[in-house]
Amino acid sequence: MQNAPPSSPAQQDSGRRKKPVALWVIVLLALLFGAIVGLGGFTFTYAQGFSYLSNDPNACMNCHIMRDQFEGWSHGTHKAVATCNDCHTPHNSIVAKYAVKALNGFRHSYAFTTGNFDEPIRITALNRSVTEHACRTCHGDLTSMIAHNTSEEPTACLRCHPGVGHGK
Repeated sequence: MQNAPPSSPAQQDSGRRKKPVALWVIVLLALLFGAIVGLGGFTFTYAQGFSYLSNDPNACMNCHIMRDQFEGWSHGTHKAVATCNDCHTPHNSIVAKYAVKALNGFRHSYAFTTGNFDEPIRITALNRSVTEHACRTCHGDLTSMIAHNTSEEPTACLRCHPGVGHGK
């Protein structure tokens, strides 16, 4: 039986170099991951992130841009029967509710962090659809006789009542 020829010094040297490089990459990735988790955790805590998981309308006041909407709701007729989530999140499933809350939370966080938002704020197409569905869920019996059907699609509630939940 022949023994394997000894490896050349270059082959031995290259084998030794890979381990420190791999360790360096792992340490760098661990530091990066830790920084992202740490910064994300700090931001979530600083922004009172857990309050957004609640049904408390005061959570919407964490952001100054919502002050007018909150004040309007506080003095309006819906305050006695509905919170922000009743009109602005889906009613059909808890998964859909928290998916919309997460999407809106991400969008709002990004917009306010970058300063890239319109004043006054405007409702998105998705949120308009969710709100429209909420109107029909709560007021469907009352409005079914007056659905204003001029085509296949009934007239949107928000067309004539754009600020009703906010006391306008």
